[in-house]
Amino acid sequence: MSEQTRTEHTQNPSTATADDAAAELFFTLWTVFKRSAVTQGSATGSLEQVIESLDADGVTLRGFYDVSGMREDADVMVWLHGSQPEALQAAVRKIRRTTEFATAEIVWSAMGVHRAAEFSKSHSPAFSRGVAPAEWVCVYPFVRSYDWYILPSEERREMLYDHGLKGRDYPQVLSNTVSSFALGDWEWILALEAPDLVDLVDLMRHLRETEARRHVRDEIPFYTGRRIDTAGIAEVLR
Repeated sequence: MSEQTRTEHTQNPSTATADDAAAELFFTLWTVFKRSAVTQGSATGSLEQVIESLDADGVTLRGFYDVSGMREDADVMVWLHGSQPEALQAAVRKIRRTTEFATAEIVWSAMGVHRAAEFSKSHSPAFSRGVAPAEWVCVYPFVRSYDWYILPSEERREMLYDHGLKGRDYPQVLSNTVSSFALGDWEWILALEAPDLVDLVDLMRHLRETEARRHVRDEIPFYTGRRIDTAGIAEVLR
């Protein structure tokens, strides 16, 4: 994983705090590609060259993920983050134009930004605190019910507190929740990271047993995959 670890800078967990994350604006972008029978234009360089240029552009590569076989319309997902949304957009365009992605097309893309979490000012995404990425990730958007935001604040706070307690039963899972109001079709994007795929399966089922679930109107599509290096990308897209 030398390509990703060279770009994904991590902090000492003892010094990286929610306050640190709040002091900087963190945008993040997930883009999913699928294999295509048609070449998507002339390649302008190699993926290695693009990866090496990301730091200078203020973009951090969290990882590439093999999402093939989980659903029929996806093969590789890329996860980027940085302080400037336009830099993330440019980075995806550069990746799309590389030799490795010349025969792939974008099927889904979603951007989010870290804002104060609902009723938990101390919560911040793992990626914004410099926590190292895990082996597996599950990414999905969600939209609250129509009446969620006009419920009494104490009622919402209690439901989310109970929801959070459920999540604590899986300390090995990293949570990354970002706001996506006005950035696309959803209100929130959530990326859960774990060392093992079954951790994600069990946690998602466990979280169904909360009152907050009654106030989720939409939460698809799901994209789940394992973190891979550039050699793995070539194999998946072959």
